[in-house]
Amino acid sequence: MAQIGTNTQLAKEFLEAGNVVGIPTETVYGLAGNAFNLDAVLKIFQVKNRPSFDPLIIHTDSLEKLDQFVTDIPEPAQKLAEVYWPGPLTLLLPKRDLIPDLVTAGLPSVAVRIPNHPLTLDLLRSLDFPLAAPSANPFGYISPTTAQHVADQLGDQIPYILDGGPAGVGIESTIVGFENNQATVFRLGGMALEQIEQVVGPVSVQTHSTSNPKAPGMLSSHYAPRKPLILVAAGHTPEPNERAGALVFREPFGGISTDHQRILSPTGDLNEAAKNLFAHLRALDTLPIDIIYAEPLPNQGLGWAMNDRLRRASVH
Repeated sequence: MAQIGTNTQLAKEFLEAGNVVGIPTETVYGLAGNAFNLDAVLKIFQVKNRPSFDPLIIHTDSLEKLDQFVTDIPEPAQKLAEVYWPGPLTLLLPKRDLIPDLVTAGLPSVAVRIPNHPLTLDLLRSLDFPLAAPSANPFGYISPTTAQHVADQLGDQIPYILDGGPAGVGIESTIVGFENNQATVFRLGGMALEQIEQVVGPVSVQTHSTSNPKAPGMLSSHYAPRKPLILVAAGHTPEPNERAGALVFREPFGGISTDHQRILSPTGDLNEAAKNLFAHLRALDTLPIDIIYAEPLPNQGLGWAMNDRLRRASVH
């Protein structure tokens, strides 16, 4: 069973030996391996049971190191990086040959970011390679936001989990790519669209792919609990049901046991809701219920990204 602790030196030793470890970020916990080591990258796919056509994000600790991994940084990408890194923003940039094709699923671009977490930044600074790190969960399941979530799901397959406390953002990073200096959002996430547009102007959004995605996290069915999840239309309430659970924004639904409901933010704070989203979905998945109803969130700020996750969790 994986050891859980805060020893970055021990995590470094495991990574240098070609192992994969759990790491904290501000978004969700990642399953990390040496991005230059094909065997380590393969372990990530094997431990997650992740299809090899779904590319990975690489993590580094400074903008200066980016030139080692990519051949070009378009001006809008440079601006976003300078304003929002470290942070929940991933940039899709043309890769150097040093980055294995397995990391990018054979695509010419690599997804890269600088995570905003002190423990993981310390770890990254101590390494002479970047870390490939998707979320530390079985492929397609709810992303982990604590070290214990990682241990519960993957603890018998990895040696160490670096414990950085609960994730501060709670949903994955926003992924932005560039063509002809125009920004396109390929995954909605912890960086709100409004924040991106403040820096680079209007962006287009292209977030779903049923196969061969251009960026991580684009598959149409993803982030799903084991129980069927039904997304309720805004302003509607589900029929009373003793065997149902509910994920609601501010107020519980009538007709469903309050013990079987999880409120994302009683005060209506979208940032608090994002922090709680995956943990509450995970809790509902363990209850003695047959179905989960989910209420959509306001389409603003992080609400866009949370609604994206709920839509994909509801695809079966």
